[in-house]
Amino acid sequence: MDVKRLLLVIPLAVLAYLLIVQWNQDYGQVTPEPQAPAISSKAPEGARQDPASSGSDDLSVPATASSADDMTGDIPGEAAAPSGSRDLVAVVTDVLDVRIDPQGGDIVYAALPQHRFSLNSERPYVLLSDSESRSYVARSGLQLEGHEGRITFTPETTEYRLGDNDERLEVDLSAEVNGVDVIKRFTFERDSYAVDVNYFLANNTEEAVTARFIGQLARDNSSDPSSGPALGMQSFLGAAYSTPEDRYLKVDFEEIQEGAFNNRDVEGGWVAIIQHYFTSAWAPAQNQQNLFYATTDSRNRNVAAFAGPTSNVSANSEATLGATLYMGPKIQDRLENVAPHLELTVDFGWLWFIANPLFWLLDQIHDLIGNWGWSIVLLTLLVKLALWPLSAKAYKSMARMRKLGPEMQRLKEQFGDDRQKMSQEMMKFYQKEKINPLGGCLPILVQMPVFIALYWMLLESVELRHAPFMFWIQDLSVKDPYFILPILMGASMFVQQMLNPTPPDPMQAKIMKMLPIVFTFFFLWFPAGLVIYWVVNNCISIVQQYAITRKIEADPSIGKGMKTK
Repeated sequence: MDVKRLLLVIPLAVLAYLLIVQWNQDYGQVTPEPQAPAISSKAPEGARQDPASSGSDDLSVPATASSADDMTGDIPGEAAAPSGSRDLVAVVTDVLDVRIDPQGGDIVYAALPQHRFSLNSERPYVLLSDSESRSYVARSGLQLEGHEGRITFTPETTEYRLGDNDERLEVDLSAEVNGVDVIKRFTFERDSYAVDVNYFLANNTEEAVTARFIGQLARDNSSDPSSGPALGMQSFLGAAYSTPEDRYLKVDFEEIQEGAFNNRDVEGGWVAIIQHYFTSAWAPAQNQQNLFYATTDSRNRNVAAFAGPTSNVSANSEATLGATLYMGPKIQDRLENVAPHLELTVDFGWLWFIANPLFWLLDQIHDLIGNWGWSIVLLTLLVKLALWPLSAKAYKSMARMRKLGPEMQRLKEQFGDDRQKMSQEMMKFYQKEKINPLGGCLPILVQMPVFIALYWMLLESVELRHAPFMFWIQDLSVKDPYFILPILMGASMFVQQMLNPTPPDPMQAKIMKMLPIVFTFFFLWFPAGLVIYWVVNNCISIVQQYAITRKIEADPSIGKGMKTK
């Protein structure tokens, strides 16, 4: 009967595997590739050029923090350019390809040439865009006394490119507003995703004026293009703030739509919109008082923003207002250089205190060997060595129970009708043979936080995105395309079970036999990097458990005088 069932299960398993592979080929890639723009001053293909585009939106905040309830996410007043008539300013560096709208000076498009949209695509990953499918822009404005609406700037040229021998590129947009000369300068640096955005004001009038810098990130509710369909925990998509009281505060888009975020007037801080692998963030000066807020604009986009302090520009004097805008991957050391605690946008979850040192160790290993896949293998070895005593204790307990299994079965049969008596005899037996029934479980439970922390660490690390290992594994951040690693993981779990004692309860024994199949199913969609960790961990555990089991079974002092029926 068992042979017949086996002959039936094997073809069904093979058929299910083939169906999953075919489904993955047909439906695995659901996100269309964006069209990369040509290097020109025109808007990228598919970008919005109608009056409702970002340049015509209102961007106002109260003059003081006390009137914060009056703020909106829109920019008042000024008429938008006719549809399709505005030229965008193209700026290309080694790591950024952006478009700036002279109407207000907003960044309405940002691509990352060093990060591809997909593994097999040569097109760059597009972080910011204002198209029919997704609207996500970085806006900045100047609240200038006596002026309503956005400032219409004039660029020196409509195309800028960082030269091969240049380390810095400055893009100036100029305007004159009621006798005040305004230069909005974007400063790009080589190998940097951080852009300094500054307003240089020259008050040529006889009256003092006030000015205030405003930085906003506006995004609609479209899905995260960098996070494909997966089974399990997902990366956070939403806004984040940092203040002296809360180093890292997440605010989801539902809270913004409901107006649930309380405005905060604090010193320093930053505001960001985060997603899987990438983020955009405004980081104002850390020695000034900044107002942080969240709202929606006229297009119902989610707006995460800050407003700097109001500055007084005396007659015939000058002033500078600005902040730093980050647009790029969530790489911790780069984020640390922009603002304190901005590296927390690399969200390792509630077990961050375990995940952070694990990532540091993984990064150090990668610096030595240069391959993230082998780095995970070596990290697994080191983690396993650190947890070796706990594992050994668990395997010794299981090996004892395995060797003494016949005696426990005899006691069960002898006192099976009297559960109380059987429990008493079993406890005496455990004490005599120095067996802890939970000894095999507790050490494993202690290791689970490490596994969860590793899951988040490998899931959130952009360094693993499109990182190859070897053979068919060309992207450690996504599932194995042929599901070979999850099957190997399930097979290693099955081998481990063969070394474990058989549970006395028949139902429990059946459940344990199903676990390798259940885990294999779940691991089908896990990142390949995580499955590599689990396979290597299982293989090391098998060697350790096999050696301990043989030693226990060969020890004549264990189970000496054990009765057999």
